[in-house]
Amino acid sequence: QVRLVESGGGLVQPGGSLRLSCVASVSIISVNTMGWYRQAPGKQRELVAAITTSSDSTNYADSVKGRFTVSRDNAKNTVYLQMDRLKPEDTAVYYCHALSHDYEYDYWGQGTQVTVSS
Repeated sequence: QVRLVESGGGLVQPGGSLRLSCVASVSIISVNTMGWYRQAPGKQRELVAAITTSSDSTNYADSVKGRFTVSRDNAKNTVYLQMDRLKPEDTAVYYCHALSHDYEYDYWGQGTQVTVSS
């Protein structure tokens, strides 16, 4: 069982920045990838960014490329999402996600609210 706990969400003005953190209950190298999804009201959950736990291979949604950066710290069992130049359309609940090495299991955090508004 892998438990994920997100933090760092909040209210920010357009153009501002937030840094999200996700702490795993196990060493993150015990899973294949760590990433972030988001879900806005009335929309399906979508992948925002992901990073492999062995190499530094990353993947980003087109809507956040150049503005968001995903990174990890294996020693702290933590993955981060640095969000810069935030836009109102970034408003959503952001969920931490982990995928097992054999692609059999998905693990999800409880989510953290990000609101971008003036």
